[in-house]
Amino acid sequence: MSMSFDQYMRDSIQPMRDDLTNIGFTELRTPEEVKAALPSTKGTSLVVVNSVCGCAAGQCRPGVAQALQNEIKPDHLFTVFAGQEKEATAKAREYFAPYPPSSPSIALMKDGELVHFIERHGVENRSAAEIAEELKEIFDRYCQ
Repeated sequence: MSMSFDQYMRDSIQPMRDDLTNIGFTELRTPEEVKAALPSTKGTSLVVVNSVCGCAAGQCRPGVAQALQNEIKPDHLFTVFAGQEKEATAKAREYFAPYPPSSPSIALMKDGELVHFIERHGVENRSAAEIAEELKEIFDRYCQ
């Protein structure tokens, strides 16, 4: 019995999803879920555009996890997976204007408006600890 490529990809990507869902993130898998969540959610929302790349594994997801140890943190945690749920990711990116598509990336929204954005280049050239420090600072600023 052979496994399809799609099933192989789903199985190999699941741990990358679990890195975020296991710490409280809700996956938004359809454009409708994104539209229902991002523009209308009151309070603060951290949105991680997840990806399969090494900087997502080595810096982005660990940095986000470290930042969420902060005393002050966002009210809501959402994630979309670039390259997997393409339509949901494209919809989420509409709320991140004027920033171009970037993955991984991290957005902080307040009452549906983007207040801070970390693009891929702000992830790949920094350590998880440096990303966590930046996130903790913005949590302290916007999430009170």
